[in-house]
Amino acid sequence: MTDAPMTAQAASAASAGDILSRQLTAQAGAFLRALPLAVGEVGARPGSAAAVPSSGTADLLRAVRRIGGLLHTFGAVFEPGWAQESRTELRWLLNLLALEPGYVRRSVRLLGAVDSLSGTDPEGTGMLAGHAGAPKARALLDRQLTLARTRAHSTVLQELRSARLHALADRMTLLVGEAPLLETAGGRASAVLLPQAAAAFTALSASAQQLPLQRAATPYGGDGLRRLGPLPPSSPAYGQAVPSARVAPADADAALAADDAPWSRLRILVKRARYALEVCGRPSSELDELDAVLDRHQEAADAAVTAATAARTPRITPATAYVLGVVHADQRLEVEAARYAFGRRWTDLPPGLDGWLEIPPAEGWGDSPASRTA
Repeated sequence: MTDAPMTAQAASAASAGDILSRQLTAQAGAFLRALPLAVGEVGARPGSAAAVPSSGTADLLRAVRRIGGLLHTFGAVFEPGWAQESRTELRWLLNLLALEPGYVRRSVRLLGAVDSLSGTDPEGTGMLAGHAGAPKARALLDRQLTLARTRAHSTVLQELRSARLHALADRMTLLVGEAPLLETAGGRASAVLLPQAAAAFTALSASAQQLPLQRAATPYGGDGLRRLGPLPPSSPAYGQAVPSARVAPADADAALAADDAPWSRLRILVKRARYALEVCGRPSSELDELDAVLDRHQEAADAAVTAATAARTPRITPATAYVLGVVHADQRLEVEAARYAFGRRWTDLPPGLDGWLEIPPAEGWGDSPASRTA
């Protein structure tokens, strides 16, 4: 979002370059203000990051995502080489800053799952209550994730002192002054920017249409969890030995990763559509909700992978491995729950940008009016 919206009259006369330059100036300024705070926060908390990034890191992540999304969606009006290099460097910094908080959130999620499954409370007894493997599984997860988090912290601290980050900061400093725009940026904002924003929504809709939303049409999608199990009666191999009963761990991991990949891609497309709406001054609160749902999906999928990896740790007891298997299944249930939540929300939204354009910008480009549904 920008610091101050244009008036309606100024917005009608503004060129696409004016709008994008104003957006980039605001976000690059936020980047430069947050960068020293984020570096200081990382240096002040060795190995003890919070599940939610601190204010400086959170502001920096927000600016990085928006600049990167803007350069991707509206890249046709920027100098191609510069835009591609900037996106590559911003993606590097985004992955770097998200590394340690990601391990922290995974630790909170997995240890909380073990505690919930093995606990007793008035609402009911957990299925692992009293199980001998629960304490050992919890200790193993805590130890492995603490080690991963510490290594991630060292990596982040080293990279934040690198010449690569200084070069990116210099690039953002120049961006505050003037963005390298092409001649096409001189056209009217509505004529230049809206078609590119529409392309972002077309990609989002096409990606969503490829998802197996029918399989996720019931809460927690129990059928979805049995996709690696016995073959259906219609299969030619039905009645024979079921190969999936002896699926190698690597094959099972690959199957789940392939199943999650379209959803991870969709998460990126939702974020790009959100940022495109911000530039166009259209509502995005419904997309904010979808983004949060897909974030939960991603975190649960990552946590399930961590639990499965821990279960294959050499020389652990069968009881410990069993508990970790239950935790893995619990996180896959969370994955299915997120898919169900997405399917419920997606059908209520406009299928393309045209539906969002029925309400004009409230004050001008860059200012979001009230939210809407189809």
